[in-house]
Amino acid sequence: MDRRKYIKTISLGAIAPAFIPGALNLEKFWGKPQEVIFRSNWENWPDIKWVGPEYWGNRLQDWQLKDAKAICKVKAKNRSLHLLTLQKPDTPETFQTQVNIHLPEAGFQMGEGSCIGMRLGAKGRFEDYRSSAVFGQGVDIGLSAAGDIKVGDTLIPTSLESWPKELNLKIKALAQNNKYLLEITLKDLATGNKLFSDKSINLPSQSLAGNFALLSHIESTESTSQDFVAFADWEISSEKLQSKKTQLFGPICFAQYTLHNQKLKLTAQCTPFEAIDGNQVYLEFFKDGQWQREQSTKLPEVGSSFKASSRAINFVVPKWEFKEAIPYRVVAEIPLKNETIRYEYKGTIAQEPKQKEEVKAAVFSCNFDYGFPDNDVVSNMGLLNPDIIMFLGDQFYEGTGGFGATYNGNLEETSLDYLRKWYMFGWSYRELFRHKPCAIIPDDHDVYHGNVWGESGKNADTSKNFGAAAQDSGGYKMPADWVNMIQFTQTSHLPDPFDPTPVKQGINVYYTHWNYGGISFAILEDRKFKSAPKNVLPKEAKVWNGFITNPDFDIKKHKNIEAELLGKRQHKFLEDWVEDWENGAEMKAVLSQTNFATVATLPKNELTDQVVPSLAIPENGKYVEGDDFTVDMDSNGWPANKRDEAITIIRKAFAFHIAGDQHLGSFIQYGVQNHGDSGYAFAGPALNNIWPRRFWPPVDFSKHTFKKPSYTGDFIDGFGNKLSVLAVANPHKSTQEPKILSQRATGYGLVTFNKEKRTIKTECWPRLVKPTPENQNPGWPITISQQDNYARKATAWLPELRFKTNLKPVISVFNDKNELIYSIKINTKNFKPKVFEKGTYTVKIFFSKEIKSKIFKNMVAKENNTTFKQINTYKS
Repeated sequence: MDRRKYIKTISLGAIAPAFIPGALNLEKFWGKPQEVIFRSNWENWPDIKWVGPEYWGNRLQDWQLKDAKAICKVKAKNRSLHLLTLQKPDTPETFQTQVNIHLPEAGFQMGEGSCIGMRLGAKGRFEDYRSSAVFGQGVDIGLSAAGDIKVGDTLIPTSLESWPKELNLKIKALAQNNKYLLEITLKDLATGNKLFSDKSINLPSQSLAGNFALLSHIESTESTSQDFVAFADWEISSEKLQSKKTQLFGPICFAQYTLHNQKLKLTAQCTPFEAIDGNQVYLEFFKDGQWQREQSTKLPEVGSSFKASSRAINFVVPKWEFKEAIPYRVVAEIPLKNETIRYEYKGTIAQEPKQKEEVKAAVFSCNFDYGFPDNDVVSNMGLLNPDIIMFLGDQFYEGTGGFGATYNGNLEETSLDYLRKWYMFGWSYRELFRHKPCAIIPDDHDVYHGNVWGESGKNADTSKNFGAAAQDSGGYKMPADWVNMIQFTQTSHLPDPFDPTPVKQGINVYYTHWNYGGISFAILEDRKFKSAPKNVLPKEAKVWNGFITNPDFDIKKHKNIEAELLGKRQHKFLEDWVEDWENGAEMKAVLSQTNFATVATLPKNELTDQVVPSLAIPENGKYVEGDDFTVDMDSNGWPANKRDEAITIIRKAFAFHIAGDQHLGSFIQYGVQNHGDSGYAFAGPALNNIWPRRFWPPVDFSKHTFKKPSYTGDFIDGFGNKLSVLAVANPHKSTQEPKILSQRATGYGLVTFNKEKRTIKTECWPRLVKPTPENQNPGWPITISQQDNYARKATAWLPELRFKTNLKPVISVFNDKNELIYSIKINTKNFKPKVFEKGTYTVKIFFSKEIKSKIFKNMVAKENNTTFKQINTYKS
């Protein structure tokens, strides 16, 4: 038998039509109303910890397939299982739905307000089936306490004192003008006897528009992790419902990739289908007019490693030889009892923009669920068309999707808890990186921390709690395997680590060099090696959650304290990276979780930032009085001495800095010895802002306006660091809905590297506006030159270098101790090296591996140097 004749193929298509510029066509989005007969197919699926691609479970870990039934494993509130491919339209259409319910025991009792049955017309915050699936509330209909039937807020008494163990619940909604007449029927599955029937409920037609879901909502002080209630044989039928099969989610949820020096790494995020015998996962490319298999594997059994718990598969193609865009697909082949189904997730390995004059990078961070599924962001990226996607931390928060976070339990329980939040991130943004390379780096909330001072991977002390006390102790609250699991899902597609040696507890590292499109990125880990302030500062500082709560303690007097920021290993990496201009690198940038300054203020009497979410949001154009600089040691303004060291290394490469984390968009210039002597940094605004920080320094604001703010200029932050502020995207009042997005300084950035002009243009938009130049936050766009990133003023000059070549040389300047002063690749015919003190220097000029480098020793620096060196190239 040819097995392939019995394989059904399902393409997991784009989920967000709003990615296409233009107004959202709801008919196109939902699909035209059509005759539908839906039946669950659970009888053909084996037992797994997932209910299938047609469904979204709240929570993921609370639902599984067992014995051909969808099992809700917990006795708790608001556990729902949403059907993704079918929605009830706004128009009144007659429909019928039924499901078999299996209770844990005959005579089962539940608390008042409980309901086991269905949720109809489930709607979320936005008109989108994903929003409805995660947050949807609707009309709950089903079994309630004391033998009653619950319909919304109405209880209909029955003659039953308790429920039999197995029942059939059938609901027929008869459309009558702009309302529905409900017919609700209950049958005992064991006997076939009708237990209850009612036709007394009328509902407005709008109340049933939305998602269909199964529901287990139990009001109880008890909790259980045993199999609780089961559903089977779910059916929905109607002459007109909205059906769209492309709204499946899984078994391949999304994929992200990078291409670095002809090495492709792609990570496919899967759902928990590992228990299905014979499952296979392939990576294929469309080459020479046909799909060709590159690699094949299977989703490994859980328990074999943290990688298995991640449900992610990392594919590596060591020699990527294509110069053009190549379509890819990740295929999951799943053998069921009655058929084998191939699920295909398709994307594109983009053509590397080596020849493009401009390379554009979209910058995102800090993503709570207020705007989920964030269609406006995806749509606007379709207008901006970036070459690179960057998510620089806090891809979600502990509370994303409701239900909080699971800190305790075994690796499997906590992994599934994490995966639901991670799936939501991908469900929102996968269209951004389906066809573009993507850098993702996890931050504190990604590892269930409010703040994290990793102290080289140590185990945090959680004996008191999982909050501030644990964080202040330093290290990671969650187990090492769990940390490795989340890092694998988010970073395994990045180029190989510079030094892969794990830190304490065997926690892996990912700091690395990514060279793409002529831009050389250093990807850092801000948190992993950083010292915990409470462990290094004097006790009288009274550190709480990284803040000094003793108002008389002067942190500026402790600048040279023995503490780590990036750690020695990452300093070594940066020293290597600043001199590495190979493989077509033309400009350099650093990517990290947060910037090397503290661009935030608080009311003067506040010693911590706990007040931030409740601070009043000012009117547009109003200057907030009474603030002063914070001393938040979660920022990379601390420790100040190591901050200076990091900047001093980075500026040697004339590197721009791109970061996230601060919940406040800003564009600043670093200062070490003096204001303005180092590079520039852009911290992107939050996508969904739970902590709307602000920057209102104590200055003369008599001429302040929204367009010409008074908060720009040279400042000293709370740790004594020098910074020059060019732009800040402060929160301000807005009439635009939802205000939780429009008033909290949410948004995103775009950084454009012009390799020909050697400029870097930064743009910054708020959410909910079209990304045009005039709609940017005040102060943007900002354009700087590459050489502005080492803006330290010269005190002397070396002889001018004049080149007779079209090649782009790398010029490295060393002092008389053979210490690198800086290294830069130029695209001009001449370059006059600046230095910062008189003396003799060595200049090394590198063209390529095929051409012998030029080395000029004992070059004399002069204040007014009019000499020059003529340089020719020749083969080595």
